[in-house]
Amino acid sequence: MSPGRGGRLARAAGSWWAALRIARREARRARGRTALVLAMITLPVLVLTFTAVSWRMSELTPAERTDRQLGAADAELRWMVRQPIAQSAWGDAWQADREDAPPTGAVTAEQVTALLPAGSRVVPLRRWVSFDARVGERIDDTIVGRAVDLTDPLGRGLVRFRSGRAPTGPDEIVVSPAALRRLDARLGGAVTSGDGARSWRVVGVAEYPDDLGAVVTLHPSEGRMETEPDTSWLVDLPGPPDEGLFRRLNGHGILVHARTPAPASDVVAFGPDARLPMDVEGMSVSVLVGGLGLLEVVLLVGPAFAVGVRRRRRDLALVAVAGGDDAHLRRIVLADGVVLGALGAAVGVALGVAAAFAGRPLVEQHLYGARFGAYRCWPEALAAIAAVAVLAGVLAALAPAWTAARQDVVAGLAGRRTPPAHRRRWLTAGVALAVGGAAVAAFGAARTAPAVILAGLVLGELGLVFATPTLVGLLARLGRSLPLAPRIALRDASRNRSSTAPAISAVMAAVAGSVAIGVYLASDDARSATMYRPALPAGTVLVTSHGPNEPPALPRVAEAARAHLGVRAVAPLAEPGCGGPDTDPCVVSPVLPAERACPWAPGDRLSPAQQRRARADARCTVPEEHLGGYFHVVVDDGTALPVLTGAAPAEVAAATAVLRAGGAVVTDPRYVRDGRVDVRVTHPGQVRPDNPTSTTVAGYPLPTGLGAHRLLLSRPAAERLGLTVRPLGWAITADGVPDEDRQNRFLAAVRPLGAQVEIERGALADTGRPLLLLLAAAAGVVTVGAAGIATGLAAAEGRADLSTLAAVGAGPGLRRLLSLCQSGVIAVLGSALGIVAGLGSASIILTALNRRYAGLWPVAEPYPVVVPWTTLGVLVVVPLVAMLGAGLFTRSRLPVERRLD
Repeated sequence: MSPGRGGRLARAAGSWWAALRIARREARRARGRTALVLAMITLPVLVLTFTAVSWRMSELTPAERTDRQLGAADAELRWMVRQPIAQSAWGDAWQADREDAPPTGAVTAEQVTALLPAGSRVVPLRRWVSFDARVGERIDDTIVGRAVDLTDPLGRGLVRFRSGRAPTGPDEIVVSPAALRRLDARLGGAVTSGDGARSWRVVGVAEYPDDLGAVVTLHPSEGRMETEPDTSWLVDLPGPPDEGLFRRLNGHGILVHARTPAPASDVVAFGPDARLPMDVEGMSVSVLVGGLGLLEVVLLVGPAFAVGVRRRRRDLALVAVAGGDDAHLRRIVLADGVVLGALGAAVGVALGVAAAFAGRPLVEQHLYGARFGAYRCWPEALAAIAAVAVLAGVLAALAPAWTAARQDVVAGLAGRRTPPAHRRRWLTAGVALAVGGAAVAAFGAARTAPAVILAGLVLGELGLVFATPTLVGLLARLGRSLPLAPRIALRDASRNRSSTAPAISAVMAAVAGSVAIGVYLASDDARSATMYRPALPAGTVLVTSHGPNEPPALPRVAEAARAHLGVRAVAPLAEPGCGGPDTDPCVVSPVLPAERACPWAPGDRLSPAQQRRARADARCTVPEEHLGGYFHVVVDDGTALPVLTGAAPAEVAAATAVLRAGGAVVTDPRYVRDGRVDVRVTHPGQVRPDNPTSTTVAGYPLPTGLGAHRLLLSRPAAERLGLTVRPLGWAITADGVPDEDRQNRFLAAVRPLGAQVEIERGALADTGRPLLLLLAAAAGVVTVGAAGIATGLAAAEGRADLSTLAAVGAGPGLRRLLSLCQSGVIAVLGSALGIVAGLGSASIILTALNRRYAGLWPVAEPYPVVVPWTTLGVLVVVPLVAMLGAGLFTRSRLPVERRLD
């Protein structure tokens, strides 16, 4: 290194050291502003640190995963097939020698023990068994059941007991704390099965570290576990497993998961531990979302640095007089960002780690649903978060630093303001970025690339940020005809654009994101509602038998329906069959005439030209679910027809006449030609029959608008096809659509009958409304916060003007009105720009998506542009709340101070 270059580096280091010392002194002097900046930097750092540390603790090491799966056992065995297999090192993948390897069938403990060294012991384990129970007047079938002997040390090592003991018989169970709450039970209480046929006594409360949800542990004597294909075996070995044991067990088709890795296979080469490939798209989206968050922090913190520069303009002018150049002035201001960013990073990281450790039990229970591993941090991520925090501080101080370097030294020494010179190039750059961002977002929507869409939105937001100062200046010109308070508020906003424009941009960014996401969610909900096709008419209930069992008795079904649903009509259901109960099922379906069939299938890979031809073909313009759909077939004489289809009385009468004449009714009119329909019977193993068996019968088209296709055969038509008819169950028309409570009571009433119940509940409720309100609330918090910060800084900056107003006789209420107007300029302008930007962004994205869908086949439902009025209503009210808060929390007394200028 040359002496000249070394001297420059030494001078630069000394300059930075002096700047950092000045920044530290200024942070102590302006404690209020320092606390404000620290709060806005520390909060996101705390959240990111909390998330990173929690995720790091949730990632288990191989040893922790093995301990969790094996407990006190040495290995877990699972008999996969009756052929030799090759397995990966930790048993997470395996491959049989033959693809058609026979299943294991029944496996006993003696068979497994015979393959193990002398002195070994095994305990059967089933990680999932069916379990349902009555809770009040409803049946809960969402609880996970497991079966293992918890009295054995091998089984007991899988759980952590909270209270009670292990079950010793089939009439005792152990429940997790979540299951205890779900079942509304207590230790020593009874739990009744869903069908009411039996009950268990709760003898213990224990949790599985890998599942903190509702889990019930049954005693293994509850059933013959050996006959179940998903039974595994916990093994206690006299010593560590060697290569010979792995080879012997694999040779019999047994998969081994042990504490030591299995030897490499000589036949199959398994890769390293299975890891998901890098999700470039997801990583890109995460980086862009993080960039948006960083921009939001910079915009919120920037006004504080801008006000700090204006209040220190005399000190900075003295530095310039003492020989400091532009670089020295910039370093002094940038050092503020470095010091406050580093301090905010240190505080945020420390609080985030402490919060992650302290809140670990709540995160385990309510977010991850599993216990974490050891307490540990993620040093690399924490260092990156701290660096981003310092970067945010530097970026927030960047614009004020350039402003400080260009200020008039004489005006600074006199304490006078110098109006900022705003160049049109910023407006030009802002418009160019906004237009370019809209184009990029539209391109990404057309290619269905979320990262590209988000990149376009980021560019558009940056463009609006660059154009905001010019817009503030234009509005200030319009304020000349306004009363005193709003005129002063607009004048101050124009004079102090370096602090006002970032606050307006922060509000705009938050509101725009909330509105854009809200429009997309509302449009997606509207599209889903349009695409929804119910399988049955609203309020229809089907009560059918399981498999070959006889359907439930009508008196008991009707009694339960009258008590809990209200009954308008009950009709018997029958289905066709190919023979006796031991015969494999066959498929009965109508045959679409060849001239009406679409030449292409939905799963075909079509070129763009073929897709255009398919869209132009009238035979292919039907919805995708109608292209070769599955038909529900019943045998009926017209009794169940109105219940299943909900058709008009005239249509029902005509269709019933065809059925009673020995014909068939099809809900898809394309299958009926000249009053006839061809019906085919496909027997087992006859996937593509050379000579398909089909029969032509009289047909009646009955379009219903439902999502399920139905073929209703008359009994004579079924006999002509060589089919048998057996009772299936009952179709019920309820008195309106039953609510969830009535449905649960009805299900509990018919569960002892062994019946299968299907209820048409209609379209799902609007699940996106809570998220829309949450987005609006988040945008409202940012709006109120930005308006409050900017208003407080403006009030501190404008004390001299307030003194002048007091001297000329202004009333005390003027200060409140002035604060209200200053807050309104930021909140109203930011919200208005954000709403316009959000609506425009969402419209561009949805339009681009629809243009892309317009060229695809099968035909897709387009996205409507739906405005979320609830979200907009909240966002319209928020500026009023911000203005009201500014007016209420501002002191009325005007200060009287001596002015030097």
